[in-house]
Amino acid sequence: MKKIFSKLTPPQVLTFGFLAIIFVGAFILRMPVSQQTGVHVNFLDALFTAVSATAITGLTVVNTAATWSTFGQVVLLVMIEIGALGFMTFAVLLFAITGQRLDLKARLMAQQALNLRNLADVKSVLSYVFSLSAIIQIVGAVLMLPDFIPRFGIGRGIYLSVASSISAFGNAGFTFFDKPVSFLQNDPYILIIWMLLITAGSLGFLVWRDLLLFHRQRRVSLHTKVALNVSGWLIGLSFAMFLFTENVLAPLAHTSSLGHRILDSLFLAVVPRTAGLEVVPLSNISAAGIMIITLLMFVGGTPGSTSGGIKTTTLGILWMQSLAALRGQEQVNFGGRRFSPKIVIKAMMLAVISIVFVAAVSLLLIVTETIPKGQGMEYIVFEVISAFSTTGFSLGLTPHLTNFGEIVIMIVMFIGRVGLYTVMFSVMNIREKPSSYQYPTEEVIIG
Repeated sequence: MKKIFSKLTPPQVLTFGFLAIIFVGAFILRMPVSQQTGVHVNFLDALFTAVSATAITGLTVVNTAATWSTFGQVVLLVMIEIGALGFMTFAVLLFAITGQRLDLKARLMAQQALNLRNLADVKSVLSYVFSLSAIIQIVGAVLMLPDFIPRFGIGRGIYLSVASSISAFGNAGFTFFDKPVSFLQNDPYILIIWMLLITAGSLGFLVWRDLLLFHRQRRVSLHTKVALNVSGWLIGLSFAMFLFTENVLAPLAHTSSLGHRILDSLFLAVVPRTAGLEVVPLSNISAAGIMIITLLMFVGGTPGSTSGGIKTTTLGILWMQSLAALRGQEQVNFGGRRFSPKIVIKAMMLAVISIVFVAAVSLLLIVTETIPKGQGMEYIVFEVISAFSTTGFSLGLTPHLTNFGEIVIMIVMFIGRVGLYTVMFSVMNIREKPSSYQYPTEEVIIG
């Protein structure tokens, strides 16, 4: 076993590590102790739930609170935690607890899992990741107690506060209430806490480290500058667009005040970037609003965070590259720094491959799944992008998937969490092959 492990590359170890966690979780969920009395879940549905939890997506084929016992829900929360922080992060924690030193391979895997630029950062970043995530989730849970304890009782209130904090920070999209989470749309206190937790998780640990160490370093990295700028613009623009396209959520006017609807619109601008908490029912959102949500889901959060999607930095680099090209500039500059051509090409490749992947999967499901009368292909495409970006929003397809459809969506969620690059470099065994020669250049007419 050790011999086989030594032959695996870091991307392969990460991929197979996540797979191992998923199957172990699925087998535990299949046990009677994990299910509510009188409920029987088949293995495929248990596997789908395990994939969704580990991929911190939130798409479910069964009702979470009505299907899983308290033990089963705790298993889901553990898988969400592992999925949010990363399989390798927990593996390194075991090394630290047992007093073992990290060898070069373990450090390389941790570097891959956390998107670090050099090995020297591994130990300090891992320590920081655990402490920061624990502090944020504990603070989030404590802040929710004054609202949830009077509403649900002491025991249930504490449990729901902890579970909601883990799910929101992990951008998991799972809810553990006995009724739809839309009952909180007039609860600004909880919505603000959730928005802060979701944003904290979606920004990424490297960004938070830069911000927390700013008083000492007096500077932040280019990565942090791009991530913060793109995230801020996405939230601000989408908030303004939702106010316009949804007419300040006019369908909720008979149940919510203007102030509550404005806050709900802000919440709607934050959650599509892979959180998936449906406080505002998608049935109340216009076609234009659904389009905005789809685009936000596709972008997702920041590299090294609990989010999926093509990531904010990818969008930022492509946008700045486009502006530079329109101005006739060959170099892309931002924040007193210049993006390397390799990074620009990598961002373009990720965006193109992601679009092709989503389009191919959508086409496949359009052929195999039943689209309800009155719905179009957006019914399928929305679900695929939601799975790929590990968001968890649904227009209703997931509970009605065929067995084949469930398998396809599971694969999409897994790839969305592990990452297209990791899958290409592990499962598909793609390798970079530098060439020792170059062909002469020739222009091609475009546009």
